[in-house]
Amino acid sequence: MSTLYIVATPIGNLNDLSPRAVEVLKSVDYIACEDTRKSGHMLQHFGISKPTFSFHQHNEHRKVAHLMNILDANQDVALISDAGMPGISDPGFLAVRAAQQGEHTVSVIPGPDAATTALVASGLPCDRYVFEGFLPHKKGRQKRLGQLAEEKLTIVIYESPNRLLKLLGELEEHFEPERLAAVARELTKKFEEVVRGTINELKTEFEQRDSIKGEIVVIVSGKGYSE
Repeated sequence: MSTLYIVATPIGNLNDLSPRAVEVLKSVDYIACEDTRKSGHMLQHFGISKPTFSFHQHNEHRKVAHLMNILDANQDVALISDAGMPGISDPGFLAVRAAQQGEHTVSVIPGPDAATTALVASGLPCDRYVFEGFLPHKKGRQKRLGQLAEEKLTIVIYESPNRLLKLLGELEEHFEPERLAAVARELTKKFEEVVRGTINELKTEFEQRDSIKGEIVVIVSGKGYSE
């Protein structure tokens, strides 16, 4: 049977793409990309020239059938996201499930991801943690924040730069304002930054900035943790 490769890609620094990932991407028949234009720059950088097709959150259900047609034709496919591991807050789960149900081989090529990179860099306990990804924008958001406030494990949250201040304000409201946290942005890039402090200190820090740029990961200590 053919193989679906789930390939982790760099979250910023292209040097983090593993030699094995390059080898796989050069060997497959097709590459499914979250954004073919963004992935095209990376693929070109590594001299990878393979047919690509889009596979993102807005067409995932429809494109699974296309992906399965390729696998059923005994051709291999690699699935990549814009950054990090496909399936982690990015499309991937439906493809893996369909491939397994179709009795094709699924092989994961590990690599960087923002969640664990930020978690380790935060200086907060990382032996056990809760990964939230992106919180709901509206329905259920406040309820989930209230539930997380009681969580005793370290919490990992993804957020966009333009919504960071809103999130920090909500954390200040629902959690203890003195709870330890960290904001990581631009991970592995030139302007990488990990800011540590209490929730209210972080809110004050980012309120004073003229702008906030880069992909954001917020790490919050569990209830009851103290250094």
